[in-house]
Amino acid sequence: MNSGQSPHLPSVNRRHKQRSLSRRADNCEPADPANTVTDRLNNVLLNGGNGYTLSLCPNQRYLIQAPITFTQPNQEISTLGYPTGDERAMLVVSGPVADGKGHTVAIDGTCNDCDGVKLRNIQIDGTRGDSAPTDGGGNIEMGGDNSNQLIEYVRSFNPRSWTCLHIAEGPLTCNNVVVQNNDLGPCGVDTFQQWADGISIACRNSIVRNNMIQGATDGGIVVFGSPGTLIEKNTIWVLNQTLLGGINVVDYNPFSGDYTNTIVRNNLILGGFANDGQTPSDTRGSNYESAIIKIGIAVGPRTWFGDKFGQNRNRNGVVQNNQLSGAFSYGIAVTSADNFTITGNTFVGNTTFIGAKGPNCSDTDHVPTPGPWIVDWGTVGTDMNAGSGKMQSDFVGISDGDSLTCVLPPNGGDFWPFGSNPSKSSSSSTSGSGSSGSNSSNSSGGGGGGGGHAAGIGIGVVVAVLAVGVIAFFGRRWWMKKQEDNAHYNAAREMANRSEYTQKLQ
Repeated sequence: MNSGQSPHLPSVNRRHKQRSLSRRADNCEPADPANTVTDRLNNVLLNGGNGYTLSLCPNQRYLIQAPITFTQPNQEISTLGYPTGDERAMLVVSGPVADGKGHTVAIDGTCNDCDGVKLRNIQIDGTRGDSAPTDGGGNIEMGGDNSNQLIEYVRSFNPRSWTCLHIAEGPLTCNNVVVQNNDLGPCGVDTFQQWADGISIACRNSIVRNNMIQGATDGGIVVFGSPGTLIEKNTIWVLNQTLLGGINVVDYNPFSGDYTNTIVRNNLILGGFANDGQTPSDTRGSNYESAIIKIGIAVGPRTWFGDKFGQNRNRNGVVQNNQLSGAFSYGIAVTSADNFTITGNTFVGNTTFIGAKGPNCSDTDHVPTPGPWIVDWGTVGTDMNAGSGKMQSDFVGISDGDSLTCVLPPNGGDFWPFGSNPSKSSSSSTSGSGSSGSNSSNSSGGGGGGGGHAAGIGIGVVVAVLAVGVIAFFGRRWWMKKQEDNAHYNAAREMANRSEYTQKLQ
């Protein structure tokens, strides 16, 4: 041994390391320097031990080059102070992408020893933009061979790959994950096969509740079997993109159609609304982006996948007391299901059912007329037949319920109902408070000189000129879109004139 070295140095170093980790847990790990942030965040989780909390700093953006990975049980990633608004720390997916492959995952909680990990009060920007989807996982990958995880007060949007939030099944042993109070979306774009889910859940005995999902394009919430899971009190809505399915109970894999005690209840699903301005006599208007939800709630694999799974059926689930409003092609569509209970679901406010056969429908497909409740009686179990008490009485039988998402909305026209969604409510609130703030500012600034007014006028003129240009540009785009009078549009208009095509409920 070197005579100048203390025999207790190793234990001193360990104590110093533990104190350092403890200090980090009580403060926040900064985003700068950006060139080391990915390694720093992963190192503190690797060395932090069971129960370590990685606190990120409020109002900071973390440009990560690889996933931030939980490593041990009961760890937590959160923003210091647990804010719930825009001040939440933001992880920005920034790693390289080439040839459709690359960095897609911001948070990975699927390690073999990740029981009880928590992701709380942060934001995640997948930075996809207008790019094509990248092969890989979602913005958030949790679950796996683990139990008792928590994801709450997280904002996740713009994923590079297929979902904003994925709870994976592992070897079918994922159990008891709680996903609550999150705001998700936009997720994907509504171009063919460039879609993405809001929440994708494949975990037993879990809870998905009180989440706000706006702008998903594949499924708002996709339930992959997940026996024993409760999906309740979530709000799903669209603004400027079409969503294929609000809540999807269609996947046969990975649980071989087992939805035993999977309950979808008390959710609010809002299709597209007219956004072209309402006059007192208007009952319907146009949506500039032709945004709808094709199927509010989809049940059974044939609804989505056609005959891919043959005669197999999903079984034993419950869909109850959900509310729908706005523009859909189909409210609830049911095929290839056995022993499902589907009751108490209602439409509220103003609702229309619109759409027609699109180019991705096969030549042999008989596309059902859009409507609120449809069921392919020939593919469901006899225990669900009319009069069984398992299906609410207003379901209408159809002859072919395969691959219903091939329908397309009309390309313009006054087919959309007027109504409101959380985005409109938030916008009105913000506008009101902004106006009030402006008045306050003018009042307190009464001592300002005439130069301030002149500058204000000058800025106002510039803004006005720019505004005219912007309005002209987008007005022309809108006018050109309205002039497109293709075969699909004509087919949709023809269907809309039928008495059974639309329904308005107060």
